[in-house]
Amino acid sequence: MPRIGAAPLAAVLALAMLGLSAPAASAAPASGPIVLSSDDAALTLSPIGSYETGVFDESSAEIVAYFGDRLFVVNALAGTVDVLDVSDPAEPVKLFSLANDGVAGSVAVRADGLGAIALEAPTKTDNGTLAFFDAAAGEADAALGAVTVGALPDMVTFSPDGRFAVVANEGEPNDDYTIDPEGSVSIVTLPQTRTAPAQSAVRTAGFTEFEQGGSRVLDERVRVFAGIAGDTNPVSRSLEPEYVAVIKSTAYVVLQEANAVAEVSLPDAEVTDIRSFGFKDHGVAGAGLDPSDRDPRGAPEADIRFFPGLFGMYMPDGITAYKTGGRDYLVTANEGDAREWGDYEEGARVRDLDVCESSPLAAFTGDANLGRLNVTTENGFNAALGCYDELYAFGARSFSIWTPDGDRVFDSGDALEEITAAAQPAFFNSNHSESNLEGRSDDKGPEPEGIAIGKVRGHTYAFIGLERVGGVVVYDITAPAESRFVTYINNRDFSVSVEDADDQSAALAAAGDLGPEGLAFITAEESPTGRPMLAVGNEVSGTTTLFSIEAVSAGQQKKSKK
Repeated sequence: MPRIGAAPLAAVLALAMLGLSAPAASAAPASGPIVLSSDDAALTLSPIGSYETGVFDESSAEIVAYFGDRLFVVNALAGTVDVLDVSDPAEPVKLFSLANDGVAGSVAVRADGLGAIALEAPTKTDNGTLAFFDAAAGEADAALGAVTVGALPDMVTFSPDGRFAVVANEGEPNDDYTIDPEGSVSIVTLPQTRTAPAQSAVRTAGFTEFEQGGSRVLDERVRVFAGIAGDTNPVSRSLEPEYVAVIKSTAYVVLQEANAVAEVSLPDAEVTDIRSFGFKDHGVAGAGLDPSDRDPRGAPEADIRFFPGLFGMYMPDGITAYKTGGRDYLVTANEGDAREWGDYEEGARVRDLDVCESSPLAAFTGDANLGRLNVTTENGFNAALGCYDELYAFGARSFSIWTPDGDRVFDSGDALEEITAAAQPAFFNSNHSESNLEGRSDDKGPEPEGIAIGKVRGHTYAFIGLERVGGVVVYDITAPAESRFVTYINNRDFSVSVEDADDQSAALAAAGDLGPEGLAFITAEESPTGRPMLAVGNEVSGTTTLFSIEAVSAGQQKKSKK
């Protein structure tokens, strides 16, 4: 079985393959972040200021949105949205919090300042609400009103023309798996002014037409499973909308656990299609992974390999859209997620499964290879043989670019693991709550989760947050099929392991950013500095950090190489 990288990742070869400049150190110094860039990087990122809640691992900074020198940050711990003044990005200041009945899960702001907050009900299986606010107002005048949407609204966005607010209602079951609401997508027709719509403006699209006997046929690769016995609508209850991107009048809604995307007509409030993302072949060169935290012989190290018969389920979390060359594209951060409710657990380690002797994977079920990798029990089982002849891992450890029709035009392959291993080899695939080596190799690796897109000097860039190991990877996606790595920055000090510290408060203050969740690109025209910025909410460290984005000229690139 050929290797893409060998211990310790054949660092020099990996750097050459990716066109990278070697990092200065393997851990972030107190004076600055870890940075790794391609030789021809046309931009740089640098942290300029952070707002710190001082709360560790309680999701006190998640989704972020920007309007008029203000950042709106979901604080799931408090159930609110914190409003930060970032007119001086080096010193963000909290102005007040927007509190509502329910728990805030997402926030978005329309171009004119109409804001919306998706709110989970006190009983999460009940219908949630969408609360509207004036993003330019003070605390006393911000609230505008609210409407009821579906169960567990997990994400809200506005259509590009501002006509609609679109809400992904995840509809997760309760913890003991006795109630499982239907997933759905709410479409709210909006007034042209900064005012709240009436309840009559809400229409909700469901998935009942894709049930057995319905008018639409469900792609057989869409993963529908683990329903409560006796469910009348198993498809609708199994599909759990996660994230939304909008192109013109169509919403593209990620169904993460189903490894699928739903197309929703906004004018008609109707789901018109559901497509599987398909599967990533980890058996081919360039699409490998490090599947074990104990390789080889119990000694962890970065070791990216490929395994014929092993597949990755893309299972995106974040999805967004952009246009380039006159065509529209979707971009996904392929995190992965498993269903675990009540007594049901979808995932299992490979060593605990019966792998067919005829499978090419049969020789690699030990802990140093695939034995510790978590895979789904719902795919790959050969009923005739009574064993697994293929294995399917959660997520793809990559980001992808797709046409709206579902054709994949680019995938970053195993580059995210190659990049992070080269940047911080002593903490490759670290967890986010503690600093370790390979803590997440047997799960989903770096876990790309959030994604933002922005233009700088005529080029379009994707900014991808890596939830576990931390940091933001930047790719130039101007020509989608030829997307190129630009730079990686991790504003984290791996010498500090907060979960292991005796004084977690002191450790948290020194650790930097942990667990990036939501990202927002701020254009130069909107930025208080006159230069583009990136805002990142970090759920584990509870920090919201602003990065300055600086364009690098060809002359500067040449000079920096000398």
